[in-house]
Order: sequence, then structure tokens, then C-alpha cells
Amino acid sequence: MMDNKMIVEGSLQSVEGGFSFLGRLPYYRGLGLSMIEDIQVTVDGAVQPREAVRFAVRGQTYTLDEMETVYDNRWNFGEKATIIVLNGGLTPGAHAITFAVRYRVSYLPFVPTTKDTKELALAA
Repeated sequence: MMDNKMIVEGSLQSVEGGFSFLGRLPYYRGLGLSMIEDIQVTVDGAVQPREAVRFAVRGQTYTLDEMETVYDNRWNFGEKATIIVLNGGLTPGAHAITFAVRYRVSYLPFVPTTKDTKELALAA
């Protein structure tokens, strides 16, 4: 699997109200956004609230609840999406980021969750 390539190295940035990083879907076919059941971000051991997470791809930004009804957009294999967390921001320096994605695949009898953890540095 491509789990260890989900988080794009060197992509951690400050954004207004929080931080962002680039993430890839490790599923080889890509998926419609409505098939992404959940995205969980953990920073330095603290799980970030679901309602604080945003997903952006090709100029469109969605809450996780909005993604449940997006049938006309996809997240392609290898495509870099921007994962935004509106948690007030991070201090400069190194942070352990865990990025987990739970998604539906029609032919699987279970709902897979894939995750990656990397230490990313936020510039001052």
C-alpha cells in the first residue's frame, strides 16, 4: 500500500485560524468525495475535532459533512489535496502529524482506514 506516502513531506503551513498540509489518497483507483467517510487529524497526540477539518481539492473546499453529498468531484490516486485544520494554529517547530482516512469501496466487505504519521516542521 501507499500509506507511508499519504502526508506530503514539507507541506505544513499556517493558515488563518489554523494550519494545513498536503495529503494523498492511497487507494489506487481514486474515489468520489461522497465515499470518504472520515478524515482524522492528530497533532502531537491530540485528535483534532471533526468539525475543524476541511478538505480542499482543485479549488473547492468542503467540510467533512459536506463531502458526504459531493457526487460530482473526486480525489484521484496520488492527487495532493489540502487538509486544513481550524484549531487556532500551531507553534513554530516540529509536530507529529497523523492523517487517517476512512473510505468506502463497493467490493470490500469492510470499511478500510489508512493512516500515515510524519514529523513536519512549521516555519517561524
